[in-house]
Parts: sequence; C-alpha cells; structure tokens
Amino acid sequence: MIALHARRSFRSIHEFRRLHPELPLILVLTGTDLYRDIRESSRARMAMEMADRLVVLQAMALQEVPVRLRSRATVIHQSAEGMRRPSLPPSRTFRICVAGHLRPVKDPFRAAMAARVLPRDSRIRIDHVGAALSTHMRLTARRYERRSPRYRWLGEKPHWQTRRIIAASHLLVITSRIEGNSNVLCEALALGTPVIASMISGNKGTLGDGYPGYFPVGDSRRLAELLSLSELDAGFYRLLKSRCAEMAHQVCPARETESWRNLIDRIVDTDRRAGAPRESL
Repeated sequence: MIALHARRSFRSIHEFRRLHPELPLILVLTGTDLYRDIRESSRARMAMEMADRLVVLQAMALQEVPVRLRSRATVIHQSAEGMRRPSLPPSRTFRICVAGHLRPVKDPFRAAMAARVLPRDSRIRIDHVGAALSTHMRLTARRYERRSPRYRWLGEKPHWQTRRIIAASHLLVITSRIEGNSNVLCEALALGTPVIASMISGNKGTLGDGYPGYFPVGDSRRLAELLSLSELDAGFYRLLKSRCAEMAHQVCPARETESWRNLIDRIVDTDRRAGAPRESL
C-alpha cells in the first residue's frame, strides 16, 4: 500500500495493516503532515509508526521526521513536465505570476501588498491564478485589484492554462507560510521560470539554503525589493535563472519514476529476505 497523508489516510492505513500484516506499507508525508498534523494528531503519529517506509518531498522535510523514524525516510521530489514551445514573457512589462488558491496558509495577497510599494515607473504586473475558497477571499482579491493597477486576479484556471501563464512570466512568486513541497515550484523549475520564494523549509528543501531569491515570510517590503531587483538588475535576474536551471533536474519525471521504482524494489526485496509476517496491530 502507498498512502498519501498520515492523518487523512489513518483509517485506511490501520485497516490495511490489520488485514495484511505481512505486506509493505509506504506513507507519503505532506506539508500538512509535517508542519502541523504530527504535532497535533495522535492518529498522524500512529500512521507513521505503522509505515515501513516514509517518503518526504524535499530534503529539509527529513528534519521534521522523528529521529527514531528517520531511517525509514526517503526523499522523492515531485516531478513536472517541461513545455515544448513555451510562450516568451512580454517585453513591455515585467510579468509576475502567483499561482495558488486563495487560502490563509498561502499568504495569498503578499505579492499584491508588495506591488503597492514598488516605484512608480516599475513595469511590473502581477497575474494571480487560483480559486477563492471563500466569499471573504474573493472580495479581498477584488479590493486589491481596485487599489493596485499592477495586480490582477485571474481566478481558477485549468492546469494547462496555468502552466502557460507560468511559462510566459518573468518570475513566479511563492508566498506560502507553510509548504511541504510546492507543486507550482516544481512546475516553474520544469518550465524554466525563475522563482522568488518565502524563506520556509518547504521551499529551501528544493531550492537550497543559498538561493538568492528568498524573502522573510510576510515581509512585503523585502519582496518588493527583490521584485525590483529582478526587473532592473539583469545580472541578478540571470543569477536566479541559472540557479533554477541547476535545480531543474530534481523535478524530471524520469528521475521521480526511477526513485519510486528503486524504493519499491528495496522494500519488496527486504520483505522477501525477512520472510516472516509482521504481528497484526
């Protein structure tokens, strides 16, 4: 069994282990698991204990796994496809993309706040793709649109269209307060769009400690400074692009497939050598 999300999959995990104590169980830990649920939910912790192997989605997530269970943990980065003919970013504006549903954990309006302190002559324009999950969020997005001509909320778009918007942007901005490993970060790396990201472990575990495009969580002014620097300093922008290009191999689909194949081969081989069934829980 391969289960996603410790707390939400607890019943299935428990039932599988009861019915099939001899079979291997792999648990994929999400950001919600690592940065919230394993601290608050006994079921999430029990699910981890029942798993033979744990999969985390970026390197720094290993630090959140209890020490006694880390030997079971493996890092497998999520993958994303590239694009054969991505659209080029516009030349008259410096296009920024924010991609994510409007939820508090995503700090969704941080880029809109940063846009309000940009220099008047900045060519930056921000397109925000994502569904409003409440009436309050929808009204807030519209209010920011009225206040800042630089910011435009596009609402929810199909995946293929979101990818095109990311590919046709100069930068992707990730403002999350908590992130296990952002799907949209993987998409940007695969599409060749450089990233400005909040300084959280979910981003650092993929981009690395020394990545130059981090800003402190919730810091609108520092985010605005990095956006301006990216727009005006060609050397800094090239640095972001080159660093993201160096990380792109991590999100290659063939690499993810091979990592999963190796993990499953190892766990099956270990089971065969052990030979004995586990005790029923």
